[in-house]
Amino acid sequence: MTKISSKDLGTEPIGKLLVKQAVPASIGILVMSLNILVDTIFVGNWIGSTAIAAINVVLPVSFFIAALGMAIGVGGSSIISRALGANQKGKALKTFGNQLTLTLLFTITFAILGLYFVDTLIPAFGGKGNIFEPAKVYYEIILYGVPVLGFVMMGNNVIRAEGKPKFAMYAMLIPSIGNLVFDYIFINLLDFGMAGAAWATTGSYIVSFLFILWYFLSEHSELKINTSHFRLDKAIVSEIGALGFVTLSRQAVVSVTFLLVNNALYNFGGETSVTAYAIVGRMSMFALFPVFGITQGFIPIAGFNYGAEKYQRVKEVIYTAIKYATVLAAIIFVVLMVFPEFITKWFTTDQAVTEVTPNNMRIAFAAIPVLALQLIGSAYFQAIGKAIPALILTLTRQAIFFIPLLYIMPVFFGEIGIWISFPIADVLATMVTYYFLRRELNTLEKNI
Repeated sequence: MTKISSKDLGTEPIGKLLVKQAVPASIGILVMSLNILVDTIFVGNWIGSTAIAAINVVLPVSFFIAALGMAIGVGGSSIISRALGANQKGKALKTFGNQLTLTLLFTITFAILGLYFVDTLIPAFGGKGNIFEPAKVYYEIILYGVPVLGFVMMGNNVIRAEGKPKFAMYAMLIPSIGNLVFDYIFINLLDFGMAGAAWATTGSYIVSFLFILWYFLSEHSELKINTSHFRLDKAIVSEIGALGFVTLSRQAVVSVTFLLVNNALYNFGGETSVTAYAIVGRMSMFALFPVFGITQGFIPIAGFNYGAEKYQRVKEVIYTAIKYATVLAAIIFVVLMVFPEFITKWFTTDQAVTEVTPNNMRIAFAAIPVLALQLIGSAYFQAIGKAIPALILTLTRQAIFFIPLLYIMPVFFGEIGIWISFPIADVLATMVTYYFLRRELNTLEKNI
């Protein structure tokens, strides 16, 4: 096998390189999304529709704590990509060591806090009535594995920053496939119910962690660190924190959004509306996998070439990524508009749920074609180390636009106003992103 070097990020043709980076990322996200999708189908059919709502209630908490690992991974990976592009190997190694230390400290601390406040957090996130008990069972087991998940999310981003998309893909495939196998064993064969669903997820990430550990100890990784690299460096921690805060803010806002939407929908339609939102949420990750894949593939290319001051290549990869992602988003839009009834019946046969979900799905995904520019634009600023615009663009979609709309629209339109808020926020956020990205492209033109 020909050894792949990070230097390829600065030399290969952009179109070919983006495909090489994006396809493995897309496959990894697809399988991970299928895992979430099938996991939800298994839970809905083998345990019941209330179990789907219970998992959706738990997601914001575990998602946020796991996002700590992702934030440290994305923030540090931006530094690593640019450092490798500028031939600063020492800085890349020190950054990786600091990422490991920070991940350990933060994920364990927040997992302990999450377990301590379990009875407060679950009702706050919509786990009320019949949803509470299954949500609590799932929540407690999931949090035991959250520190492992944090390492998986951090390590995956570092592997991608090294320009090794296939290994990053494997790191995503392993927990996805493992979770489905464990689901069948723990839920269907052993009849462990919600506990089985939780242990299946936790066990799958432990297997992925072992793979990532093997990767960094093997010859495939360029980042061979020693104990001195684990000592926290103020400047590096500050930069990881600034860039990682963008990702953490995005995930935190996602968690808050889940909390607000779950509670708002529960007030209007009870458990049926919460379950409908759980299904739409699962489809959001699944449907947009190729767009997310292009975004993931785009980040190390943009970061490496920006660090190497190859601004023409930076400009080219921005345009290419937006073009590819927009075409794919348009195709996804058509599928979701035509087949929502068929998609809903994958998850449940509950008549109340199948009646309300399809129309809500159409509304929620109405602005998908414009999202490509918003995702690529916000990812670009994070890739090149510009934390402030990256943070602003990350918060526009949900914090600045969606959450206020969530309170305003139901006043005039009732429950349907909640669903209408999704596409309106998407369009407004894309407009803001276009303004920032246009200014950045003009700056790049002057430096070419």
